Formats: sequence, C-alpha cells, structure tokens
Amino acid sequence: MQIRSVLKLGTVAALTTVALAACGTSSSQSQAKNQTLNWMESSALPTMDNSLATDVVSGETLNNTGEGLLKFGKNSSTHPGVAKSYTKSKDGKTYTFNLRKSNWSNGDKVTAKDFVYGWQRTVNPKTGSQYAYLYADVKNANAIMAGKKAVSTLGIKALGNYKVQVSLVHPVSYFPTLVAQTAFFPQNQRVVEKYGKKYATNAQNNVYNGAFKLTYWTGTSDNWTLTKNTKYWNAKSVKLKHIKFSAVKDPQTALSQYQSGKLDAIYLSGQQPKNYKNSKEYHARNSSRVAYLELNEKKDSMMRNVKARQALSLVLNRKQFVNQVLDNGSKVANGIVTAGLAVRNGKDFASEASIPAATEHNVAKAKKLWKQALKETGRKSYSLTLMADDTAEGKSTTEYVQSQWSKLPNFKVTNSNLPYKTRLARSADGQFDAVVTLWGADFPDPITDLSLFTSDNSYNNGKWSNKTYDKLVKEATTTNANKPAARWQNLVDAQKVLLKDQGIIPIYQSGKPQLMKSKVKGIVYFPVSSNWDFSKAYISK
Repeated sequence: MQIRSVLKLGTVAALTTVALAACGTSSSQSQAKNQTLNWMESSALPTMDNSLATDVVSGETLNNTGEGLLKFGKNSSTHPGVAKSYTKSKDGKTYTFNLRKSNWSNGDKVTAKDFVYGWQRTVNPKTGSQYAYLYADVKNANAIMAGKKAVSTLGIKALGNYKVQVSLVHPVSYFPTLVAQTAFFPQNQRVVEKYGKKYATNAQNNVYNGAFKLTYWTGTSDNWTLTKNTKYWNAKSVKLKHIKFSAVKDPQTALSQYQSGKLDAIYLSGQQPKNYKNSKEYHARNSSRVAYLELNEKKDSMMRNVKARQALSLVLNRKQFVNQVLDNGSKVANGIVTAGLAVRNGKDFASEASIPAATEHNVAKAKKLWKQALKETGRKSYSLTLMADDTAEGKSTTEYVQSQWSKLPNFKVTNSNLPYKTRLARSADGQFDAVVTLWGADFPDPITDLSLFTSDNSYNNGKWSNKTYDKLVKEATTTNANKPAARWQNLVDAQKVLLKDQGIIPIYQSGKPQLMKSKVKGIVYFPVSSNWDFSKAYISK
C-alpha cells in the first residue's frame, strides 16, 4: 500500500482552536462559580444507544457524552477526536487512524477493539440500526446487512490497541465526516453484553468516553443531566460541571423559564423570533434541516397515484406558511437537500437540482389532479390522518397543511400530534397515512439526504420507489464516486427524479432561532449532524 499523504490533525486542531477561541476561551478569573448550563430541548430524549439513535435530541446528547475518531467543529469542519492523526492510501480506499490513549468513564481503556466492536454491532442486522446504511461504503457492510456475510468480515480491524484500519469499497471524499457521526462511535463490548436488552436504557446502564457523562436519565424522564467526565482524555479543558437538559414543548413556558433564569438557552417559535430579533441574546442559527411530507405508498393505492401526490403538494402555499405562520427564519424548501449544504463551482446544489413545479402553489391545478386521482383509484372521497410531533412547530404545521388540503374536493384530513419518540417509532414501522418528517443532514454532502429514498433504505418510510433514482444514487456512490463532476450530476438528476415524481412533498428548510444568555460562552454550533459541542463552553461572571 502506497501512502499518498499523512493528514496530521494537529494542524487542523490548531486552526480549530483559534476558531473556538473566537467563541470564548476563558481564564479562571472570568468564570462563574456555578458552572451549570441549563439547556432546552423541544422533546424528551429517545435513546442513548448510538447504534439505534436516529434523532437530533439523542444525537446532541450522544455527541457530548461520546467521541468518535474525529469530531465536528465550527462550520462543520472535522478535527481530532480519539484519533490524533490518520493516513489515507493513494487509491483513497484505506484509512489508518492513530488513536490517543483515552478512557471510558468507568476507567476502562478506549482501544481500537472498541471501534471494531461498535461498528460491527451497528451493521449487524440483529441490532436493527436504521443508520447502518451509512456504512455502505465500508468493505463487506452491504453483504453483512443483507445477512450474507459475518459481521467479523466488516472492513475495519484493530492493529494493536491504538491503531484502526478501515477498508472501503471505493474512495469516499466525505469519509472523514462520516466517522464523526455518533453511529461510528466506539462501544464497550463488556458493558453492552453486561446489560443486554437494558443497555443504554437509562443513565447508569452505559459508559461514556466523551467530555461529559450522563448522570441522570430514567429512560422516560423529560429531563436529564450531564456531568463532567473526569476520565475524558482532555478533561482539563472542560469547564462546565453540569448540563441540565429539560424538554419544554410549550414556547411560552420556555420563555418564562428563560426570563426567570431557569433556562440559559431556548428555541423560539411563533411570534417570539420577531419580538426578540433585536436582542443581543438572539441568535439565528443556520440549519441543514428540512421538513417534508411522506405519504404511505405501501399502505394505500391513492398515495401511489402520482396525480394525488402532486395535488397534495400544489395546494400548499409554502411562502405563506413560512412567512406568516412560522415566521422564524425558515425558508421554502426547494427539495430534500437544503440551501447552502453543498456548493460546486459557485452553484448551490439546492438551486441547481430544483424542480419549480414540485413546490409551486396552484390550487386550481391541484383540484383538477385530485379529481383525476379519485377517479383513477375508483374513489368518490378520501380521508387520511396526518401525523406529526406534538411540539408547537409540529402542531402549526399539521394545522396549516390540514387547512390547505381541505380545499381539495371530497377530502377529509384528521390531525394526530404525538410525542417525538412515538412519532419516530410509528414512522419507522409504517404506521401512518401521511407524516411530517424533519431530517437534518448528517454531513455536508447531498448524498446524506438523497440516500434516504432509495428503495431499500430503512428511512424510506413512505416506501416510494423508482428504479432510475436508485440507479443514479448507486452510480454516484460507486462508478462515479471518485469523479466529482459526474457524481454531482448524478445527484442533481436524482433529486429531480424524486421531485418530478413527488416522491416526497418538501415544505420548509427549518430556521433555528434561539435566545442564549450572554454569560454562556464557548459553545460550538455546526449546522449538520448533532449540532452542538459543549466541551469548550463555560458560564462567565
């Protein structure tokens, strides 16, 4: 194997440190005595098993209690995690990560074998990981997920205790951002096997290798607590002693708690962003999250009718919704890939791969198509239940969509707003007619969104299927994986196929308006993946 380059992360780390310093480094003289951060989440914590986590709330907590080979930093750049450096072979198919000496919160050493075990457990079909598809480019992963090869054949091996070698099927330009995902974190085999089915179901039945450890969470509680992990390899740089998370679904309750000092940071919705956008504590975060409607095509022939799907899209006035209902910095979504996520030769993917007809507003055309769909499916009327989260934003979305869909003739819509964890489970099990799904990009490449809708992807809850789409995504990830221009075109064409066939109904690219106390310093936000890194944060005087 010829080594083309040695990618020394120390240089990246130095640059990242400068970037983080701009967010607020500290001296002991500038720190408050009480280093407790009180943080709002809009939903309860669903899981702490990084093989099973699929949502941003779990991701945020896992990202701060665990650490992978690399970490995300400001502007979604990668920098050192457990790996202090890595090498890449000339053909781009072999990565060798050199690990630093670090420990789990129970004192066990974090070794290369923990990465091997964690990766193998995630791709093992028996685990049931919805995120296993992210491993598709790792040697033998697809065969393992299909039950055709043993998990031991996965393209990762330990070269002693502190070196991990990964073999890919083909070059993957964004591979370093993949290993920064929580689904690629190490797992302590002894602990997983000790707790069995109870593993990661509460704070105690787990171990942590990140800057913090989870010290309070019952598995169902609406609040949970992180405490500084003294076993963390860089514990001396961690200033916060505790992070107390609270799930607050009502925006006014959250605001009241913020004003009374019970919360240090909250998310805003409704009229709140407009009322506070001139405040020094207001932050308009860029988001790579898109909200879209999935229609259950497996369950119902009406949803398999392309005219019906187009009608349901055309009747929506997205501009009115984002500007007058949400009014929180959200934008009309052009597709599943968000604006600003990927740019090539000065062209934003979201614009280049858009199909205006897939997001336009035309009630007359929608009514005509709907009548044709009813006739083609042998119906005189139709009814469905629209499912979404029971958050303020979720309720606003279902209420608006219901009002718009009700303009279609002989159509009855019933709304069902459920707790986040319940909605996730029912979506995954196909227990819905139509559902509002929110998806945040895991890394800054269009494939993170487009891979969701291949026929065999576990996140394709609506079961839309298109052979041309599948072929284009496969070409982008195999034949043209190392041909940037051809790969880009594959992905542009794929989104256009998805939108022309109205495989999903894009609604909006989510804004993330927030109030944060000025005393909170050093928090790192990145638009993709788990969003937040609290390892450099502190409370100032």
